[in-house]
Amino acid sequence: MFSPFVEHRCKYIAPAVGYLFLSLISFLITCSTACSNGNCQNLQVLEACSAATDCSSGLYCGNCPALGKTQPICTRGLATIPTSVINGLPFNKYTWIVTHNSFSIVDAPPLPGVQRLTFYNQEDSVTNQLRNGVRGLMLDMYDFENDIWLCHSFRGQCFNFTAFQPAINTLKEVEAFLTENPTEIVTIIIEDYVQTPKGLTNLFTNAGLDKYWFPVAEMPKKGEDWPTVTEMVQKNQRLLVFTSIASKEAEEGIAYQWKHMVENESGDPGQKQGSCPNRKESKPLSSRSSSLFLQNYFPTYPVEADACKEHSAPLPQMVNTCYKAAGNVLPNFLAVNFYMRSDGGGIFDIVDKMNGQALCGCSTVTACQAGAPFGSCKNVAVPSRSPTTNSAGSFTGSVQFSRSASPVHSSNYLLFFLFYFPVKAVLSQLL
Repeated sequence: MFSPFVEHRCKYIAPAVGYLFLSLISFLITCSTACSNGNCQNLQVLEACSAATDCSSGLYCGNCPALGKTQPICTRGLATIPTSVINGLPFNKYTWIVTHNSFSIVDAPPLPGVQRLTFYNQEDSVTNQLRNGVRGLMLDMYDFENDIWLCHSFRGQCFNFTAFQPAINTLKEVEAFLTENPTEIVTIIIEDYVQTPKGLTNLFTNAGLDKYWFPVAEMPKKGEDWPTVTEMVQKNQRLLVFTSIASKEAEEGIAYQWKHMVENESGDPGQKQGSCPNRKESKPLSSRSSSLFLQNYFPTYPVEADACKEHSAPLPQMVNTCYKAAGNVLPNFLAVNFYMRSDGGGIFDIVDKMNGQALCGCSTVTACQAGAPFGSCKNVAVPSRSPTTNSAGSFTGSVQFSRSASPVHSSNYLLFFLFYFPVKAVLSQLL
């Protein structure tokens, strides 16, 4: 039985290749405490803080009022890239952080003269998401204004009030990241409404991403292991792309998502404790004919202020539930909204623990030892909460958050959509 979600006894090792907001190529966040004469700097996870500059690199200063935790603490904002600890295993042995509707970013400018009316799911740019350790992007693509756009829309149509930007802009961010980070692998999962013939093929080519494309012909067909991450890097096959339209695998060479991965239900059903049903398009989670597993974990109606609560105790509980539903298989992709927000470790800790269990049999990936027998784990320390202060805290600094939008936006948009459009159409297509 899978039960890695015990106290995190580790140092946080966080590679930062290519991070513009961090000057080090790689760094180690140790578990020491430094706070004297009221001058707190280099604080660690869960330690009380007053500003992002108090916390060690890769952390920010925040709180979680949704859990009644109003005192600010240093909170993780940077992932441990598992291949930096244990490298050379098949791609499907790892777990990666995925952002749901990666492009649907708070404060993204609307079209000129248009008030955008839709839900938001993330808070920082796709570039920053990648720099912070996100390795999977969920993108909704539509035909719009004689181009292919990213829209958070419904009824298979993009409107000017649901549009974000041409998809090529975001794909160029991905291309720049892959160019700057030659050992990293990125996965793009497309909710596909593009009808233009060869539209996606031309889009990725024009974005300069064809040189990184992992060919569908080399993807496992019957649940076998993927090539190792080392082989993928050596061949420069570092971009995996999946579409929701089955015919495009033959027509454009783009992998049909549910041929190659299983997926649980999205929205509220994906957060219901004790239940982890598969999405209707997906084979059962326990199927062994697909070698990748995507776990959705986000509510139907996204609210920024609640994300820190969602990413606390309920998240590991749902990972355990879906692990059992999948026949004791861990997800390769864990998709969330507002991925930064938590009450301390959040999705970063959970993914560390999943990778530790899968890659080396340890409670966290940072306890793994390269080249050591499976189950040989380092002795590591446990972060613990320090006395709180009266400071208001901050969501600024190294995480590079955008200005946070008010949570009431979501309810306003929901009222708009429910008034003008059928309920089922909204709920089924806004996720």
